[in-house]
Order: sequence, then structure tokens, then C-alpha cells
Amino acid sequence: MGASTDHVGDWAFSFGALTAVILDGDGTVLRCPRSAAELLGRTAAEVCGRPVRELLADGSGGVRGGPAPCKGGIPAAGRARLGHRSGRAVEVAFRVVRLEDSSELLVLAAPAHWVTEWGQSVSVLRALFSQERVGIGIHDADLTVVRTNVTPEMFGGPPLSPGSRLAEVMHTEDAQATEAALREVLETGVPLVGREQRMRSPLLPERERTLALSAFRLEDARGRPTGVAALFIDATGKRRARGQLDLLREAAARIGGSLDVVRTAQDLVDVLVPAFGDLAWVDLAEAVLEGEEPAKMLGGGEPHQRRAAVASANGTWPTGLIQLGETVPVLPDVPNLRMIQRGAAVITDREGAGAPLGDPRLVKMYVPEGGHSLVSAPLYARGLVLGAVAVWRTERPEPFDADDADLLTEIASRAALSVDNARRYTREHRSVLALQQRLLPSAATEASAGETSGFYLPARGGAEIRGDWFDVVPLPSLRVALVVGDVIGHGLQATATMGRLRTAVQTLADLELDPDELLTHVDDLVQRLAAEAPRGQRDTVGATCLYAVYDPVACHCTLASAGHPPPVLVRPDGTAKVIDVAPGPPLGVGGMPFETTTVDLEPGSLLALYTDGLARRGDQDIDGGVRWLTDRLAALSGPGRTPEAIGGTLLADLGDNPRDDDIALLLARTRAVPPESTASWEFPADPAVVADARQATTRQLAAWGLEELAFTTELIVSELVTNAIRYAGGPVSLRLIREKVLICEVSDPSNTQPRLRRARWADEGGRGLYLIAQLTTRWGSRYSRQGKTIWTEQPLAGSVPGRPSWVH
Repeated sequence: MGASTDHVGDWAFSFGALTAVILDGDGTVLRCPRSAAELLGRTAAEVCGRPVRELLADGSGGVRGGPAPCKGGIPAAGRARLGHRSGRAVEVAFRVVRLEDSSELLVLAAPAHWVTEWGQSVSVLRALFSQERVGIGIHDADLTVVRTNVTPEMFGGPPLSPGSRLAEVMHTEDAQATEAALREVLETGVPLVGREQRMRSPLLPERERTLALSAFRLEDARGRPTGVAALFIDATGKRRARGQLDLLREAAARIGGSLDVVRTAQDLVDVLVPAFGDLAWVDLAEAVLEGEEPAKMLGGGEPHQRRAAVASANGTWPTGLIQLGETVPVLPDVPNLRMIQRGAAVITDREGAGAPLGDPRLVKMYVPEGGHSLVSAPLYARGLVLGAVAVWRTERPEPFDADDADLLTEIASRAALSVDNARRYTREHRSVLALQQRLLPSAATEASAGETSGFYLPARGGAEIRGDWFDVVPLPSLRVALVVGDVIGHGLQATATMGRLRTAVQTLADLELDPDELLTHVDDLVQRLAAEAPRGQRDTVGATCLYAVYDPVACHCTLASAGHPPPVLVRPDGTAKVIDVAPGPPLGVGGMPFETTTVDLEPGSLLALYTDGLARRGDQDIDGGVRWLTDRLAALSGPGRTPEAIGGTLLADLGDNPRDDDIALLLARTRAVPPESTASWEFPADPAVVADARQATTRQLAAWGLEELAFTTELIVSELVTNAIRYAGGPVSLRLIREKVLICEVSDPSNTQPRLRRARWADEGGRGLYLIAQLTTRWGSRYSRQGKTIWTEQPLAGSVPGRPSWVH
């Protein structure tokens, strides 16, 4: 016949279930093909020559349709129930056509369910191709468009016509990606559902849309692939809404995790670039960076702002723009500036951003090269404009719109609350830190007992100020108390507790109590402070403390610990060890005793007292941190290195990493009073030995070249030894120490407290201590388990009378 047979399978698929018979005018079957006979389970010979009504399953009542065009009463179209040889009924749909110039009738029939399916398929296909928001494309095996409903109005591109390829209406890169997806469906038969595909027109490549692509393979009756049906739905709005939601979620997760103002601002621009724009910056009021509230202003002038954060999609900040940390210049009074100051967002283009500035220099500072669209929003929180965020698009072609402005406003408002929280934290942190530093003693001291240097580092990375402290308390007889403590809790409450504990320790130290007894008294104080605290905060009142007393005459150090890390000792030969101090309970626990430990210290030894913030390094446990500290101190404590230099280098090793705890460090380089500068005697409880004590004192002062102090010192020794023999018994010890002052100590076995009183004119006694108070710069007493010691200090030639030797 000369007709093409390439698509015979398609036709067979479409008409394979269709059959036909020829009837005469009376409805008798004249000719019947095998397919029609087989539909009834009969042969053609059995069907031909019979009236069609005899073939019905239930007589003439089995025919439903319109008017009959023939004498046999067969309607022009309808449905009929034919009788099968097996006895069952076969329902068919039929149509009767009168042949031209003949009385014969052509009856076309097919099983009714096939006809119903064909009708539904046609309806569905017609409905799909009539859609205005769903694009349909039928592609053959070569992916050439066979049929489509895509118009220029549907996706904003050129028309997609039969015989064309996707590359003719889509950007080459997008067309290749789409055809690759369709080819995979054609080859595998696996449907594609909802794949997002970028679509740009070759005529307007800057205009980008997102399509949701679904596709399935078309097959012939034999199951061979003949093409692909593709459905395109515009998902640009859906994708944008999802992108905005993702951006909001990202902003909520990343912004506000720090209590540092600058870090919070940097987190904001890092969220916006490149997800929202190509360049972004945040300008903050200088007052905000200092933790204070910004001044309210409206209009141009000096904004008193600094560039706090920048971000660029390519990682490089343009040199012409205001750089990170630079001051924002004076700005003219322009409408966009006033809108930002009133709390509104601004959208503008390159011309709208640069022209109002007037000055080309300002334009270069604010308009980046290639920037075509700008959106700005204020950082507005609690009625204050803290600064502003600005985002430019330089590479992305689409300009910002009102939805983008709303999105940036929402993100900026959340960020502004975080910035304001960080600002308020900065103010409180600085206040607490200033109070903490004012409550701490001088960082460096120098006395006969040794040279000390103290260091305090506050917590970083948003952690609150804790209650770490150190102290150096001068004691009589050239001794010195070294203290380090760590209060539980943080913030102003911990700082106030620290101040009270430091005052208590200083007061108790003046009583010259043994370290274990002193900690017992401080423990009682902490328990009282806990009882005074609100009910829900009583468990948060407590502290650890290490108290040490060093005696440069005996060269030994007595220590007691209240739950505090042990000190580190570096000997003059460079070897280091951790002093094994009996660990007592933390202050405030109560009910358990404290124990003292005494160690001998060679002159030139380095003693390090610290809080656990120094020993906790990253994931390292405190034992590992103490080992690190011991090794570092041994390496740093070389000849000639001062405690200040050692401590500075040690803390520099910690770097700038965030710390969740404060650090207090106290280093003491010990000294010793030379043996030739001390002299001691012991006398029995006999009044006759008072003269011996005076003579021994005179001889020793002469040996030291201090004859000018002999008369005064004899009076002091005579009075103290006499009182000891009279009221305490013996033995009585006398010790003289020559340093920057002359110290006289008389010890006896009694614990009776000497009292200074005013004697009446007729009294024979009671003037001894009054006389001693007039002859010395200081005097006092201390107690031990063996009794008490009365001590006095006298200035040497060249020292300032009436001024204690420990004041420098």
C-alpha cells in the first residue's frame, strides 16, 4: 500500500480491541471477521446468515441506544449484551454506519470496558492539555516534542511547538539537564516525580524560574518505549518560600549563640551571604560595642558607628568599601537614612543608593562594583536602633523585592535582640570585671619573705565572671600568707561573695591563726552566708580555698586546703613537683576538719597557687592539666626569670580560645633571712634571768651595729620577759630578727591574751604594754599549740618611724 509501518504497533495498541460486521437492511449478518466471531466464542460460519437479535444475550432488551436506522431495530449507537457460547454475556459498545449507495450496515464494536477506558483517557488528556499552570510535553524516542500546551505566557519563555527541542526554548545548560533526566526515564522506565529543574530562557538568561518536573515513559502494545510524557509545574514561588524558611531556620540556629556583640553581628552576615545576597555588612553604634545604649538620632551627621561585620560571597572584601572596624563617615541627610533610623527597611538600586550621597567618595564607600540591588534593615530592639544591616546583590541577577525586605526585617529583628542581649551582657560583664579587679590586691609585691606576682583572667566566650581571687597578706615577723580561692557561681553575686571571703581571710590572717584553724572560721562564715541566701540559692553558696603561710626565717611553708587544687613547687635546681596537701572539704560543707601540711622551701623556690580554670584545658581532665602546669613551670622558671615574666608567658600559652571559667594564679619566689640576722635564747622562769636577757640583747645589737637601739630594745625585752615569767612561767624564749626592721619576739607557754590598758596614777603596774606601744611601730601576739608569742617591730636607721615594714 505504500504506507509507513513505523508505528504499526501504536495503531495496534489503539484499535486491537475493535471489530466490525456487515449487516443487511433487515439486520442479518452478511459478513463477519474472525475477531468478531471470536468475541462470541464462535466461528464466522456460525455467525453469518443469522439475525443480529439472535446473537443478543437477552433478546432485543439487551440493546441500549438511540433511534434505529434499519428495519432490524438496531440503534445508530449504544451498548449491547451479546451471548457467548459459554452462556455468559459480553457487553460491547457499538456504532452503526450505513454504507453509501447500499442498504448494508457497517457495525463497529468493541468491548465496553475498553471504550470506557478510551473515553476516560481522552478526557484526561484533553483536561491536561487545557491546563494553564501545568505544562505538558509529549516527546518521541528522540525527545523531539510531538505535542505540548506550553505557551510563552506559562513560563515566560519562547513558545514550545511540535517538532522543536527543549534547547530552543531553554538555556543550553538547563535543557541538557532536563533532557538527561527525560532520557533516563525513557531508558529505565522509572518515573520521575517532582524533580526541581532550573529554567532560564535563552532570550532572558537573567530571569530564572524553578520547575517541578515529572515524567513517565510511553510504551506501545508490546511494551516497547515510544516516548516520554513530561509535566512541568512552576515551583519558583514554592522554592523561594522554602528558601526563605530555610534561611529563617538557619538564622535562628546560628544567630544569638554568642554573648559577644561583634561575633553576633558576624553570625548575621554569615547567614545572609551567599544564601540571600553577595555582599553584606553590619554597622553598629560605638556605644553598643562598649555595652551602652546608643544615642537616638534622626537625619544626617556623625553617626558614631563602626563597621562591625562583613561578608563576601567570594571571600574577599572589596577594598573601596568601608573596611572592618573602620568608623562610618559623616552622612548627608537622605530619605533612605531617615527610614532606617525610624526602623523601616529600604530597597533601592545602584542609582538610588549612590545618587543621594552626592559625594563620589561616599558612593565608592557604599556602592560596590557590580552592585545592582540593595536592601537594608535596621537592627531595632527594645525601642533602640543599634545599627543597620545592608545586603547587596552583585552576581545574582534578580533584584530584591518587597518579600526580600520583609524577610531581612524579620531576620534583623531577631539578630537585634541577640545584639542587645550581648550589649547588656557586655555592660554587666565589664561592671563585674571592674568590681572584681578592684577587689583584688596589687598584682605584684616584694617583701623580705619573697617576690610575688598575681594574675587574673576572666572567663571568655560568653561565660560569666566567676569568683576566683588571690591575695598576699603580710604577717608579723616577716612572714607572709598566700591565698587563692574560687567561689561557686558567677556574676555579681559570686564577685560579692569573693569580696566578703577575701575580707574575712585578711581579718583572720591578722589574728595569726594556723591555716587549718583559719579555714575552719571561714567555713563557718560560708555556712552563714548560705543560710542568708534565698531558699533556692543556698546550694550555690560555697568556695574552695588554699591558704599558705611562709616563714622566711625558718624557711618552711604551712598549708591547708579547702577542696582546692594542690600547689606546684619548682625548686631552685629546676625540678618541679605537686605538693601533697591533705584535701579538706570545700568551704560551706561543714562537719569535717581541715589538716595542715608543712614543707621546707629553699631560698629561690617558686611556689604556684592557682584555681582549677588554669588546670582545665579543653577535654583534658584536671590531673592532666596539673601535669601540664607542672611541666610548663619547670620549663619557664629559669635563672633570673621573675614571677611576673613566668606568669605572663604561662598565660600566653593558653591563647585566645574561649574559656568557661576564670583563672587566678599567684606565683611567689621565696627568700630567706640569713642565719646571721637572727639570734635566739631560752631562759627558765626565774626573775633573775631578766638581766641576762637584757645583756644578751645588748651584745647582739652591738654585733649588728645597732647600738643606738640598745636602750629602747632593753626596755622592751625587760618588760616582755618579766611579764612572761610573772604570768606564764617558763621556759621563756627570746628571738631577735634584723631585717628592714628590728623584730623582738618573746614566747611563753601561756595562752593568756595580753591587754593594753590605761593605768591610774597610783597603780604600781599596768604600764608595760603601754610603754611598748610607744616605743615600737607595731606590736601584737600570736598563738600556737605550745603557747603564745609577743612580738614588736622597731624601725632601723633610714626607715620611716611609725610605718610598718610591709608597706612599700
